[in-house]
Amino acid sequence: MKNISKKLIGIVVVVLILIAAFVKPYNNMVSKDETCSKAWSNVENVYQRRLDLIPNLVKTVQGAADYEKGTLEAVVEARAKATSVQVDANNLTEEAIAKFQAAQDQLSSALSKMLVTVERYPELKANQNFLELQAQLEGTENRIAVERNKFNETVGDYNSYIRKFPNNIISGLFNFDKKGYFKATAGAENAPDVNFNFD
Repeated sequence: MKNISKKLIGIVVVVLILIAAFVKPYNNMVSKDETCSKAWSNVENVYQRRLDLIPNLVKTVQGAADYEKGTLEAVVEARAKATSVQVDANNLTEEAIAKFQAAQDQLSSALSKMLVTVERYPELKANQNFLELQAQLEGTENRIAVERNKFNETVGDYNSYIRKFPNNIISGLFNFDKKGYFKATAGAENAPDVNFNFD
């Protein structure tokens, strides 16, 4: 009888040690997953700020009588597309983030073209409302870069944690999947071609 109770106590102790060995890594994974979700929300927040600035920017630019209609239409269309691409914080895969990033990059490109075109309109460059919106947009672009970097750091911490042994066993059992990163836009590694032609 004593042998059975000693064995039973030994089994209970081993089971409790195994459970304790699983609980801490599991709870850490939950915390790191939540941190990734929060970082993603911050990314979406700064992108939303940019989306909110665009209608006012477009209205201000439309005030210039002969401003290129096609340029404004490209910005409005790119904004609509960027708004339609949503990523669930529970599905932060490489593919989902790449799709989101592609839509945002298209909007960035359209905005850049619009701001370059503005250079031909002195009345716009002197418009206080336009200058304030342009400054807010520039500040938002900086915030986007900061939040994307923070997101990538958070995802890197999470991904490395779930892949380390023995955490990889626990992450596999409880479906803690690797998350995607923001990546540099294709062609970003190439320096722009600058041609100073004074002829």
